[in-house]
Amino acid sequence: MTVTQRLYEAARPVWEACHSHPFVKGIGDGSLEVEKFQWFLLQDYLYLFDYARVFAWGVVKARDPELMRTFAANVDAILGGEMKVHRSYMARLGITEEQVFSVKPALSNTSYTHYMLAAAAAGDAAESVAAILACSWSYAEIGQRLSRIPGAAEHPFYGEWVRSYAGEEYQATNAALVGLMDGLAQGCTEEKYRRLEEIFVTCSRYELGFWEMAWTLER
Repeated sequence: MTVTQRLYEAARPVWEACHSHPFVKGIGDGSLEVEKFQWFLLQDYLYLFDYARVFAWGVVKARDPELMRTFAANVDAILGGEMKVHRSYMARLGITEEQVFSVKPALSNTSYTHYMLAAAAAGDAAESVAAILACSWSYAEIGQRLSRIPGAAEHPFYGEWVRSYAGEEYQATNAALVGLMDGLAQGCTEEKYRRLEEIFVTCSRYELGFWEMAWTLER
């Protein structure tokens, strides 16, 4: 069993709770209140800047030039790519980037990003990827599952979100991260694996908390 297969199995119960969360299910069946999605969008937009900073820690920690380029390319992909769907929804909802930055991060958001950044700062490149992968991989799986719900990808409002995370580009980016995790952790000791698992599962728990934060409109 590969390292990422072990990580996946360790986090599976948390991910199943994410799939069954009313916020995620509401995207899939189109019943989610727009107010809740808007709050999620604002918080997630703020989150992505710190998510990009975790990749930037990877650049700092990497010793191999190609690995540095990989982390740097992901920073660019987030700031220039993944945020496109957020900006598209912001335009539809009449929200400017300036207005987003006037929003205070919810405590669940701040706690999550601070944990990721601390794990990346204290650890090595593998630990940075472990902190990143829970978000990337869980969204890839959520996107795929939602896309299999009849009509979800064609929904006039939430369809764009579903298509974005179920799409080939996002899925390929996530698959590359899974491969990177296995490469960096190849031959690691059991003690090292346990640290990677701790980070990965903790970030998965934070992902579940993020959906709950949006559902309850946590301020």
